[in-house]
Amino acid sequence: MNQSKRYLDIVRDIRDMIRQEKIKPGDRIPSERELAERMQVGRSTLREALRSLELLGLIETRRGEGTFLSDYRNHKLVEVLSTFILQDNRSHEDVWETRLLHEVAAIQAICKSETESQMKIWDSFRLRLKGESFQREDFVRELMVLSGNRLSLKIWFLLTQYSGNPYAGNVSSKEIDFMNNILLAIEQQNADTAIQEFKAWSEWLKKERISNGNNT
Repeated sequence: MNQSKRYLDIVRDIRDMIRQEKIKPGDRIPSERELAERMQVGRSTLREALRSLELLGLIETRRGEGTFLSDYRNHKLVEVLSTFILQDNRSHEDVWETRLLHEVAAIQAICKSETESQMKIWDSFRLRLKGESFQREDFVRELMVLSGNRLSLKIWFLLTQYSGNPYAGNVSSKEIDFMNNILLAIEQQNADTAIQEFKAWSEWLKKERISNGNNT
């Protein structure tokens, strides 16, 4: 196992370790340093894997105490979804469409709320679009968070991270019009236009991935 090992492989190894060592909910798992040594991976890659598990609610970090296994019996849906995505390499199109359903629902929820649609964060995003380091994932994740649906957020995170993150990287100059149109429609509470522009952006991203030889 080398340093370039993908964090998803580490997630699998951590899950296997939990089962093999019969770690129970509430038990402490090995430290980040110990896991990195045991799995022969870099600390930054391991940290990304642990963050994924924590955001899904499968582990929890307590300051000054360490990292502990959560009661995963409360996360059966997440477990089922992760198993499906991790093991079925033919499900990429289904994953893409399912993720888009959650994103569209989030936009609809935001546009229904005058408070959410008028937040200053949209102006902040516009300013960041003029810079050089606006992460696509930051934008979409904020949409999911603002929708207020925590279960949908967890499912979206899993679908995004475990299927080859389509939002990795910064927004390019070719995408700025899509983003500005989405932001304007949200502020105007025009859900139909916001969704239409978001789907157009999503389709553009998909074509870019295919043309770049990344069809996952």
